[in-house]
Amino acid sequence: MSLKKNYRKISSFKSVQEFRDYSIKLGIDLPIDDELLYGSQNPFAQPIELKNGFKIGNRFCAQPMEGWDGTTDGKPSELTFRRWRNFGKSGAKLIWGGEAIAVMRESRANPNQLMIVDENMLDIEKLRLTLVKEHELNYGTTKDLYVGLQLTHSGRFCKPNEKNRFEPKIAYHHPLLDKFFHLPAEVTVVSDSEIEDIIEAHVKAAIRAQKIGFDFVDIKHCHGYFGHELLSAVERPGMYGGSFENRTRYLREIVKGIRNECKGLAIGVRLSMFDFPPFKADIEGIGRMVVLKNKDGQYPYAFGGDPHHAGKINLNETIQFLELLKSLEIELVNLTAGSPYYNPHISRPAYYPPSDGYQPPEDPLVGVARQINNSAILHRTMKDMVTVGTAYSYLQEFLPNVAQAVLRKQMISCVGLGRMMLSYPQMPADILAGKTLARQFICRTFSDCTTAPRNGLVSGCYSLDPFYKARPEYTQLRELKKRLVN
Repeated sequence: MSLKKNYRKISSFKSVQEFRDYSIKLGIDLPIDDELLYGSQNPFAQPIELKNGFKIGNRFCAQPMEGWDGTTDGKPSELTFRRWRNFGKSGAKLIWGGEAIAVMRESRANPNQLMIVDENMLDIEKLRLTLVKEHELNYGTTKDLYVGLQLTHSGRFCKPNEKNRFEPKIAYHHPLLDKFFHLPAEVTVVSDSEIEDIIEAHVKAAIRAQKIGFDFVDIKHCHGYFGHELLSAVERPGMYGGSFENRTRYLREIVKGIRNECKGLAIGVRLSMFDFPPFKADIEGIGRMVVLKNKDGQYPYAFGGDPHHAGKINLNETIQFLELLKSLEIELVNLTAGSPYYNPHISRPAYYPPSDGYQPPEDPLVGVARQINNSAILHRTMKDMVTVGTAYSYLQEFLPNVAQAVLRKQMISCVGLGRMMLSYPQMPADILAGKTLARQFICRTFSDCTTAPRNGLVSGCYSLDPFYKARPEYTQLRELKKRLVN
């Protein structure tokens, strides 16, 4: 596949004005500050006060980043500890879960995903303490550090036993995703009673998380995983499908259980605020949207999408969902979009696709602006919620200029960094200190951190991190990519 040559690389821009001119040429509304502010005026350095009285020390959030590098019994490895030390070193004061941790063995997205079960509690506790200690060593205090744990059930994308074999737990038979992922017709939909078991597993996981010191847990509703898929289960019968009330029963029951068992434990939700139909590479390798409408001529399977116009956004149900969170006294919401499995350019804009992906059908900056501006709509609608924004890593050198403008204009509460944390974990600290960014470590969205695990290797930044360049997987990945190109 060859890249479309009319998309400019971010590294090619020599000034903020040149970058701004290009965004205007694309026809996107992307706020950009010319100068970065420091001292008391620095928007990144402003604390966030939660309703429980806790003050998060700044406006940076470390997003959950999985390494596919735990043990087969769900415990962290030395690679996992290294990544969490980097989160602590980053300077971000909000740690959104570190990474997704499975609530039961069969819910794992890969055979090396961490699990929060009784026999692993000491190891997961040590992981949290490692992060906290590293933060204290670098910044002198942890009294303003807020650390959560992301609880997950991978649903349609479960791979608990083999890295190359799905063992899906589906909320409903999706007319397109079933075909995309070669799902046999005889695979049964998760029953209502099985959902009750998953709810119970989440509550038990939250109890464990609180016992080992986490400040909050995230009930994951994003990226096509089980909680997210239930939000689009409009054609599912029974208690967990059909109406909005039924499709959110899963969330409400988990929250009810956690509130009953975990007094004082805060709850957050990472949400795909909108979704699109799946995309598939055309003959030139460029991703094209695939739509299959139901008997009523609609595509109702994209939460936050317009069922009458596939590929368009309609945030009505998303706002209804956030209003539900507010009624449940959930203050923290982390806003993302789409799924890296079936529309990755929507979820995490990148110039270079992963091995199983496609060339972006739009300039990735368009995808960044889409997430930033829709997050702003939700942030301004739900004024008393703490919102975390996503898709900033693609901005690279201009990340501080855009993120500062977004914060200054009160378009989001907190800036989340994901892939950038793998190549340049100390970017938040450098921005806060007014240092010149270390260009050699800035994530260029090469997607090796996705290509590696999709092919059975541990995840990491093989392109820019000297640590991963020295590992044997680096050579394996290079050979693999050569074969894929040829």
